[in-house]
Amino acid sequence: MKSFASDNYSGIHPEILEAIQHANQLHEISYAEDTYTEKTNALFREIFGADTEVLYAFNGTGANVIALKCALLPFEAVLCAETAHINADECGAPTQSTGSSLITIKTTNGKLTPELLKPFMSRKGNVHNTQPRVVSISQSTELGTVYSLSELKALCHFAHENDMHVHLDGARISNAVASLGVSLKEATVDCGVDIMSFGGTKNGLMIGEAVLIFNDELKKHAAFFQKQTAQLFSKNRFIATQFYALLKNDLWLRMATHSNKMAAFLAEGVADLPGVTITQKVDANAVFAIIPAHAVEPLRAKYRFYTWSEDTGELRWMCSFDTSREDVIDFIETLKSLII
Repeated sequence: MKSFASDNYSGIHPEILEAIQHANQLHEISYAEDTYTEKTNALFREIFGADTEVLYAFNGTGANVIALKCALLPFEAVLCAETAHINADECGAPTQSTGSSLITIKTTNGKLTPELLKPFMSRKGNVHNTQPRVVSISQSTELGTVYSLSELKALCHFAHENDMHVHLDGARISNAVASLGVSLKEATVDCGVDIMSFGGTKNGLMIGEAVLIFNDELKKHAAFFQKQTAQLFSKNRFIATQFYALLKNDLWLRMATHSNKMAAFLAEGVADLPGVTITQKVDANAVFAIIPAHAVEPLRAKYRFYTWSEDTGELRWMCSFDTSREDVIDFIETLKSLII
């Protein structure tokens, strides 16, 4: 049964499986010194810029921890949205691993703005306060919204003007960039992002995320942080080759475009049903909605999904690379039958 719970519920794209099988033919040097990793690193640099440092991790939490360790000292702090994955869904790993703290900011749509950050600048230089050093954003956000290029540039400019680095949690960067209709570089490096995770697991990979470092200041100890956080895979070729397949012929874009379209199709199909409210702008592959309370559990019995807020009854429906129009139509018809 297909679900609308999360895009990491989906399986592995056939082209990714084929790449893994190809990497399984012969012996290769371990610990990321293999030819597959070398080839994939070169492709990342072709896309993002020749000076890009590339590391790999097993999962998104690991990738975020590596990135934040590169940018923080223990007395420093990360400014992030209250809904940020590093705050809500990583079991305290960023703070435990870095010794730093998170300063969370309430938002209405998951996005930070310079105006939301300004009140915290008074902490800088005060020995009694943790020092804001990193602005961490998610793209797309945990609420399914996408920062525009102008919003990203404004945030990065503000951060750099105030001696802070910008970390981008790119678990769903493919969906965000597909939504923006620009290149990966235009949506990250060209906006001023210093360091980011590049998500794979939520977009057709079996396992693996990448850490991309653009700012030279943050590269010095990165490989040691990767090893120290238990994210250096001895058979790294099996992660790297997946990213090569993902990037080489724009598979990332094809999959993300499809899942975004399915989310838009789903939102359009339920928006006018009685008692249904779409609560967030559908920019990527997530739909947030409130439906009549009596319909929630019967709908969940057929299609698994998560309740985002117990207080408001807000639900989250995620679409994946393998979500079909037929899946969405059946979901819509099932919901319709429960409330009409």
